[in-house]
Amino acid sequence: MMELEEESPHPEWVTVVGLKIRDQGEIKKARADGLVLKTGDHVMLELEGELTFGTVWTPPQPQPFIPPMRAMRSVLRKATEPEEAAIAHQQKLAHDGMDFCRERVSALGLHMKLVEVFGSFQRRVLTFNYTAESRVDFRQLVKDLARHFSCRIEMQQISTREEAQRLSGVDTCGLVLCCANFLTDFKPINLKLSRSEWVWSNDSHRIGVCGRLKCCLLFEQDEWYSPPQELIQLTRSS
Repeated sequence: MMELEEESPHPEWVTVVGLKIRDQGEIKKARADGLVLKTGDHVMLELEGELTFGTVWTPPQPQPFIPPMRAMRSVLRKATEPEEAAIAHQQKLAHDGMDFCRERVSALGLHMKLVEVFGSFQRRVLTFNYTAESRVDFRQLVKDLARHFSCRIEMQQISTREEAQRLSGVDTCGLVLCCANFLTDFKPINLKLSRSEWVWSNDSHRIGVCGRLKCCLLFEQDEWYSPPQELIQLTRSS
């Protein structure tokens, strides 16, 4: 006689809100337990050890708790009146910083692409994220920026994959980029090229908008990209 499986306990429910961090990129999900929020509200949260802000794009929704949610960031609070004033200042600072920095980059002939500018709520620091194919001597640029904004300047070079995550976009599959939509961190994409180099060497469909192997390849089965031995021998002999 078969024993009936015990019913699983009722799942815990959490409140999840969709927001854009610093008004950029794709909508991110964050926990907002116990907070009353509506679309357009500003909230405070911690990102990479720094206090920053987000804008609510989708109102709070109750969802059953699942283990991956432990990696989901949490909203600290709805922005207070003084924080709203600070957010308005940070938005203007970021806009002005982007315009002035691009002007100076062009004037100095620097080969770099500015991705994002943002200020700190806790320090007098303005951070400029950029991408570049080679090393950039931005010493004069930093002097110009520090003189113009009267604060400490931090230049952070990021990868093209990080750029895609921050700015978002749509890939050849027609879906929003995995890195911008739901991935919380980047993991090395190990495709075991020693066994399948013939598959990837000329397959442009496996290259993302960032110019690197697509993050979604992490979810492929090993059997999908592991060719039969007979085909490997045929490829090597040709």
